[in-house]
Amino acid sequence: MRSFRLVFLAVFLGTALVVAAILFNRARPQVETQHPNAQLVLATGKCAECHRTQTPAIVHEYELSKHSAKGITCLDCHQVLKGQESLDHRGFTIAKSLTAQSCQQCHRTEYDQYLRSRHAAPSWAAVAGPKDFTPEQIAFAEQYHKGAVDRQGHPLVAIEGAAAATKGCVLCHAVGRPNADGTIGTCTSCHARHVASVSLARLPTTCGQCHMGPDHSQIEIYNESKHGVLFAAQREHMNLEADPQHLTATDMPVPTCATCHMSGLEGQHITHDVTERLSYWLFAPVSQRRPTYLQGQAAMQETCLKCHTKPRIEQFYKEAEAVVASTNDLVGESQTIVQKLKDDKLVPPGGFADRLDYLQFDLWHYYGRTAKHGAFMGGADFVQWHGFYEIVRHLAEIKEIDRELRGKAATTQPSHVRAEQPRIDRG
Repeated sequence: MRSFRLVFLAVFLGTALVVAAILFNRARPQVETQHPNAQLVLATGKCAECHRTQTPAIVHEYELSKHSAKGITCLDCHQVLKGQESLDHRGFTIAKSLTAQSCQQCHRTEYDQYLRSRHAAPSWAAVAGPKDFTPEQIAFAEQYHKGAVDRQGHPLVAIEGAAAATKGCVLCHAVGRPNADGTIGTCTSCHARHVASVSLARLPTTCGQCHMGPDHSQIEIYNESKHGVLFAAQREHMNLEADPQHLTATDMPVPTCATCHMSGLEGQHITHDVTERLSYWLFAPVSQRRPTYLQGQAAMQETCLKCHTKPRIEQFYKEAEAVVASTNDLVGESQTIVQKLKDDKLVPPGGFADRLDYLQFDLWHYYGRTAKHGAFMGGADFVQWHGFYEIVRHLAEIKEIDRELRGKAATTQPSHVRAEQPRIDRG
């Protein structure tokens, strides 16, 4: 009988404790019940119980990251922030998708610098125009890049269709897509989601995911250049994981894209504004100096001085700027011919209306840009055969079309009108 009482008492007390725990837990604030403690969400803890089986690679990548080494948990990044949509995920409340706001909790300076760059709003507006941005976002971006956001989206998007844009343009230009929470862009375009790697962002191939192809051949030019050849030969000796605040030429004796455009090599100013060290609008049909020409040139040449003497750097810039001037002349000549044909109503108005428009677009958008980028990045073949040769070849074809159209127009007009036409130089 006594044994029965003891068992009954133990069961009663146990049940009472369970009920009390349930009632106590129900009274806790929601933020406590929805967000487990930090130890439970380490990649070696609660989150990894499922993700090691379902998505094992992301757990492995996280464990390789500096975030893991510093004790940053999954929930530190995946928590719901203001303006973000929440998701009930197996007892956890997490953000449905992460944005730049998630990263700027700790990396505010880097985010602010990025916002001033062409990787931010101007990148998305180049495809979609200004419609996805708030007036405040447009006004901010226009301070630094006049006309780059308050503009029409690229006409090729409408011509090629949504499928091409979604799997083509958007995959690169989304680096500057606005988010519902009021931020812009995604840091993982360069750093990757779970490894959050500075070494990945320093690799030329990371930049080359977007900066490649006929309209901006930076990765191909880099690989051809002496810088690229040396990087391929010495990569195993380079410390790509070096702390950005203490980066030395011993860590990075050969420059990558990030070294020249962003890094704090040997005490330089670190920046996530990749336009700070540029001196020309090289992407434009006719390239003019940026308003910050002198500052940009000085900042870039400060990097060059880590390896090269000042006279060599000055000569390099003089020759590159001569390429810009020559390219401008040839592009300007093609623009004048095409515009005159449109003014005389010999070809349809607007852009991409006929073969002539595509020829003229290719001339500056592919080959003009390539020649200019090749000149500033040390790619001789891209200056010549992928650049100037194609420019003059396309210009010759444009001139031939001009002669044909004007000759045809002259023969179809009444004689009294033909007599009034100026003589066309067929040379």
